[in-house]
Amino acid sequence: MNTLKALTLLLALGGTAFTAFGQNTPGLKSLALSKVKVNPAVYAAAQKERSAFDRIAQGMDGQLMDRLHNTRKFQVMARSDADALIEEAGATGNSFSFTEADYLLVVTIDDFQDVIETMKFEALDRTARRRTIRFSTGGKIYDQGNAKDGQLGALLESTNFQISEVLPEEVIATMKSTGDLSDALIIQLAREMSQKIAQRVTDVITPAKVIGKTGKVVTFNRGDGTFVEADQEWEVFAVGEEMIDPDTGMSLGAEEVSVGKVRVTRVTPKFSQAVILEDYGIERGSVLRQVLD
Repeated sequence: MNTLKALTLLLALGGTAFTAFGQNTPGLKSLALSKVKVNPAVYAAAQKERSAFDRIAQGMDGQLMDRLHNTRKFQVMARSDADALIEEAGATGNSFSFTEADYLLVVTIDDFQDVIETMKFEALDRTARRRTIRFSTGGKIYDQGNAKDGQLGALLESTNFQISEVLPEEVIATMKSTGDLSDALIIQLAREMSQKIAQRVTDVITPAKVIGKTGKVVTFNRGDGTFVEADQEWEVFAVGEEMIDPDTGMSLGAEEVSVGKVRVTRVTPKFSQAVILEDYGIERGSVLRQVLD
């Protein structure tokens, strides 16, 4: 495919197009990441906070790709890299296809609020301020396995994430008079949101699975970068047959029945180990999902 045709397809997808995966890493699913989008109404409403909003939105692109890459579960290509890859494809004569990715992730910032509360204590002749930053994103995962050129595949998962950060008075005091957020806080907010999204994507596409069991210890295929930490509790499920919705004929995924719980004791770069707390039939191949508070 020549460079002009690639650019035409890129524009046809309205900015959500993704890059080719001509050199896939064996065993890894290819995940295409669209450029982080912003709900127009949210962007218009964020007039006073425009600087902070723009910087967080821009920071999400790099942070999200970094979090997804560090899971070691996907070959990730971002929409923001498309221009460079189009140029490279034209120079080397390699093909440039938009339909070779296994999955496409589209992230949209759909809410943003930046509120400063001021409280005056007349008796003490002091003023206390608190700044609350809250924003949420929607993430959609598309299965591109059977998608036609230039089209989105079937919607696999749609979810929403929200984070809120409260800044104490001493942090407020160090900010510019314009109220701009510090670079450190922007990176923190973008990283926290990106990690939530990456964790959800990983759980949906490649759920953790038991790969070994010895006595009261299980080993599962999650390591550094996949959000596993010591002392976390995970519930274990036996995977049954595929479930089909009788009304739509669509697959609802495989049946999952709880067969136990484990607590993480060790995390390595490639796998983790956990001690069994409850066991009603944990076996190799069982799926694990983190128990959230």
